[in-house]
This record gives sequence, structure tokens and C-alpha cells, in this order.
Amino acid sequence: MSPAAVAISPSTKSSWPPVPTLETAMRWKVPLLVGLIVLGTHVCSCKFVDIDKSLKDFASAVEYAVFQFNEDQEDEFAYKFLQVHRSQHKRLTLIYLMDLEMGRTVCKKHDEDIDNCPLQEGTEEKMVRCTFIVDVRAWFSQFSLLNSTCVERSW
Repeated sequence: MSPAAVAISPSTKSSWPPVPTLETAMRWKVPLLVGLIVLGTHVCSCKFVDIDKSLKDFASAVEYAVFQFNEDQEDEFAYKFLQVHRSQHKRLTLIYLMDLEMGRTVCKKHDEDIDNCPLQEGTEEKMVRCTFIVDVRAWFSQFSLLNSTCVERSW
């Protein structure tokens, strides 16, 4: 057979490397997208998980929550932070869930250095335990109080 007699049809011609077509590109993108969605929903569950209380952003969220609590109170006296009972955050976010114990001080709420104010005693003594959810945008120094619930405690 002579070289001129061999005809190569377009369907049997192949090139290397293969030229991607829209069809072959889409064949790979769909399973990849489905895999990422399944993996993403598994990894990025919206559950709160325990965290270290000493994390910088968590400490800032606590400070903001106490400040906002004092601002929202009609009481003229300031409450100060006493103890963290729960420290959590939503995975892959800076949304913090915290249970805080606070006590009513002898200082007015706009006084300086409330952290060093003594607590009120006797009939004026009040303790509250609050659950706060705070969204922190650390790169903007922006905080949002998403939810708060407080209960007065009696000793």
C-alpha cells in the first residue's frame, strides 16, 4: 500500500496534548463542584465549638458584650465582668458564643476603669449571668451583638 492510498479520517486523527473542549471541561467540573459542596457542608458545619478563653478576638468580644450590656441597661451603675462560664465560636467564623457572669459595681456606667470598681454589697448587690452571641470583624474593629439573654442571680 502506498502512502498516498492511506486516508486518515478526521475522527481517527488525534493530537497530543489533547485539546480541551467545552464538553471535556464540563465533564470534570461537575463532579468537582459536587465534591466540594459535599465536603464543604460536612467541614463547615454551623455548630459552636469550645475555644480557649484567652484568644485575643474572644477577649475583645467579651469586652464589647459587657460594654453593650451596660449601654442597654437603664441602671445608672455599671456591671463588670467576673467570670466566663462558656467560650465557643462557630467554625470558620469569628462569631462567638459566651456565658458571662457580671456584678453590679458602685461606679456609674460611664466612669473610667470599671474593672477596678468594687461590687455593691447588701441590698444593692446584683449579679447577672448572660449569654451573648457576638460577631467580630477584627480587620475592621467592628462588633455586632447578635443576641443576648440575661438572668439575675440571687446568692
